[in-house]
Amino acid sequence: MAQPAEQQKRYHVSKDFKGVNTKANRTAIGQDEFSYLENAMPVGFANLKVTPSANTVANVAFSSNVVSLHSVSLSIANVASDVVIAMLDNGACQYVNLTAGNTLGNIANASTFSNSGVQVTQWKNERALFIDPVKGYKTWNGANLVSVGSVLSVTITSGGSGYTSAPNVVISAPGETGGVQATATATLSGNTVSSVTITNPGSGYTSAPNVSFSTGNATATSTLFSQVGSSIATFSGRVWIADKRTVYYSAADSYNDFGSVSAGNITITDSTLHNDITQLVSANNFLYVFGSDSINVFSDVRVSSVNGSTLFSNTNISASIGSTLKFAIFPYFRSILFMNRYGMYALVGSTTSKISDALDGIFPLIDFSYPVSACQVLINNILCAAFNFRTTYYTGQSRYVQAIFFEKKWFLTNQGDSLRYMVSSPVGGLVNAYGTTGTNFRTLYTDNTTGTAATVQTALLPMGDPIRTKQALKFGIEATTNSGTILNVTVDSETNSSPTYVVGNYVTWYNNLNQTISWINNSSATVAWTGGTGYTLYKSDAQQFGKYLGLTITSNSAPFTMNTIEFEHELRVRF
Repeated sequence: MAQPAEQQKRYHVSKDFKGVNTKANRTAIGQDEFSYLENAMPVGFANLKVTPSANTVANVAFSSNVVSLHSVSLSIANVASDVVIAMLDNGACQYVNLTAGNTLGNIANASTFSNSGVQVTQWKNERALFIDPVKGYKTWNGANLVSVGSVLSVTITSGGSGYTSAPNVVISAPGETGGVQATATATLSGNTVSSVTITNPGSGYTSAPNVSFSTGNATATSTLFSQVGSSIATFSGRVWIADKRTVYYSAADSYNDFGSVSAGNITITDSTLHNDITQLVSANNFLYVFGSDSINVFSDVRVSSVNGSTLFSNTNISASIGSTLKFAIFPYFRSILFMNRYGMYALVGSTTSKISDALDGIFPLIDFSYPVSACQVLINNILCAAFNFRTTYYTGQSRYVQAIFFEKKWFLTNQGDSLRYMVSSPVGGLVNAYGTTGTNFRTLYTDNTTGTAATVQTALLPMGDPIRTKQALKFGIEATTNSGTILNVTVDSETNSSPTYVVGNYVTWYNNLNQTISWINNSSATVAWTGGTGYTLYKSDAQQFGKYLGLTITSNSAPFTMNTIEFEHELRVRF
């Protein structure tokens, strides 16, 4: 009787690694895409790198929980320093000097600021600027925090009489340490004082200062600029502060002069701004004005040759897409990236494009009651965009993950289940990311020695024939590894997963009774036989049937690189 022909063994090899795709079913995504990637970066062909973990910075513990992080570059004690400023939930403010070895410093004690909603930017590299929705506008020069309480105007209440020359104007000193005393000059009309021109509006005033004259009997009063707001930016040599629907801007080349002719404000009355302004972002020669579902841009800022007032263009570029997630809007190359409650977008010029189609399966499971933040970061020497949010996707556990975007690809990382805030700073020319889970301070993507919890889940592959059932025989994973790298692998079908296969670059010794032999050194310690570092082929027999086959690979080893994913299988029945 003739023996049935042996089934021909077939092989599938994956090397062209693209990003994660959660939009379609695992059986429907591309064979070079992944159903899930966590802490594994698809750098390129045969190059899937496990990402480094976060490092908690020793001796840096904030005095209370962080509610926002901000990056500025200042000249502190005449030394240029990259600084991360932390706003705390008790109204205090502290900073970490990244240039000086991550040293912690204090800016303000508890109750100085509101416990949420404070925004920070920088003016030149000489000072940080704060806008508080309740306590107003403040500035910090690396030594003193001062309210910009500045003199807005001086009004003559009595011009006096008998003046033959303009008297000196004396404005009382500010009450805050580090404040600047305002100055002004007087102008005569006939023999009376007709007007006062402010030459320096000063800072550090908490109430309108007294105004007097060196001679004569003229009198005057002052008004104080003390603006609250929801956002602040520096753009085109001015400070711009958003409060509700109005944007206030300072005089040219001044952070504290809001009273001169070149200072002013604009209220957006257009119906495209449905609510209030949520964020101001300065980049690419534009000032972007974000609303919840709209974006305007200010551009072409100039001074009128007729009266010295500031002129600029105000253009609505999006009447349907914006964002309320103010810490998830940032520049990335020549674009602005931002996240809202239904996607991530790139704003290039006047065109807004959705870039997060591949993450559509994740968005329904994001918990927007928790803070969302985003920034740039270098990972494996590639400049990436990172969005930090809380979700139950994949694991079912509510935790923070980061969706990483580069070269039109997405993957996810986990730099701590409770990483509430992240921000980047270009220290030494390299864009580093920093974060916090509460009171600690972390450098992200920097620990290459500690084990990283990585997950790689391939597509479910039809192996060229989706109608035929396949029997998995073997799988293989080519990797460039460190000593002791261990992989946990399940072989998956459209209906179930196999038991976990544990494979590693180590050698197990057995005797003729199939018992494991342990090797002991002269210190009575067990010696592990490993394959060393470099190229390793992880392989195992496999047990699985299905129309589609795939792998789920997890590891807690130090960062390594996967190069190839391989299958050996046989075709079985149709339908």
